[in-house]
Amino acid sequence: MPCKEFAEFELYMPLLCYATAIYPMDKAYIDFEALFRINSAGAFFVTRTKSTLRYSIVEQSFDIDQTTGLRTDKTIELTVPKSKRLYPEKLRPVEFYDSENDELLLFLTNNFDVSALEVAYLYKTVGKSKCFSNG
Repeated sequence: MPCKEFAEFELYMPLLCYATAIYPMDKAYIDFEALFRINSAGAFFVTRTKSTLRYSIVEQSFDIDQTTGLRTDKTIELTVPKSKRLYPEKLRPVEFYDSENDELLLFLTNNFDVSALEVAYLYKTVGKSKCFSNG
């Protein structure tokens, strides 16, 4: 599958959403309409998000091994009316403490098939400007 730089991805997003592909997005890239297009194509995204994201918790995993860096793994629904209209499906925020950089990272994904730790590692190892296929 051809991978594009992030700027190109934004430009060609309607044409590039391959089913089962995973698209790591730039920090705080929260365009819910674009993210929902990725979701609707059967593809996945992982992006960093801000702690100001407003949502209600549908489900929360309490089986978290904090020695791995994981802090939370939730299933949520957006609560801001415009955001909820643009992205009406459930989302998954994953909180991860990066001890190397002493930084708490909050990721947002539509992928419920991988572990929370894989979500964090995916963003950290692949980087924000690459894409790859999951299948």
